[in-house]
Amino acid sequence: MRFATRRAFLGAALALGLAACGPQAPTFMGSDVTGADVGHDFSLTDFNGKRRTLADFRGKVVVMFFGYTHCPDVCPTTLAQLSQTMQQLGPDADRVQVLFVTVDPERDTPAMLAKYVPAFDKRFLGLYGTADETAATAKAYKVLYEKVAGPTPDDYTMNHSAGTYLYDPQGRLRVFVAYGQGGGAEVFTHDIRELLRVGT
Repeated sequence: MRFATRRAFLGAALALGLAACGPQAPTFMGSDVTGADVGHDFSLTDFNGKRRTLADFRGKVVVMFFGYTHCPDVCPTTLAQLSQTMQQLGPDADRVQVLFVTVDPERDTPAMLAKYVPAFDKRFLGLYGTADETAATAKAYKVLYEKVAGPTPDDYTMNHSAGTYLYDPQGRLRVFVAYGQGGGAEVFTHDIRELLRVGT
């Protein structure tokens, strides 16, 4: 074998060897949205009064869900699944941050969010913004929502998009889990473990 050819061959073999030693690419049960032009960042306030952006949670898998505290079904179901996920993750749950973003800032005061969200898991955070901030954040995440009038001005519901966004520890949006896709907490647990495995 000529020297130049042999050197090229050895270089290729070394590259393959290094690739084989690296982490295997993640396989998700949710939809892989890596590189999608959505959800690059946010700036909202948590129920403790602290301004939050995605950078605050760098190093953790961030799980982000839009909803409201008076939601009768979708929101408590999703938060219950995420609570179960945290239990299934064991010690790795401390490397995960669940964020609940209200689309109903009119009723979801900091006190209401502080009572509702941590009831599912004490590590969960509720985020809110002004009406304009809520609208801008929802638009950035392609989330639709609207108020549906009820029998009294304060007794209304909110129609809203139902899905959950997962970021890797570097702050990159990687997965979208649609509500009702099946699998429940197992989907979240699997995909979060994948992001923790490849994201450190």
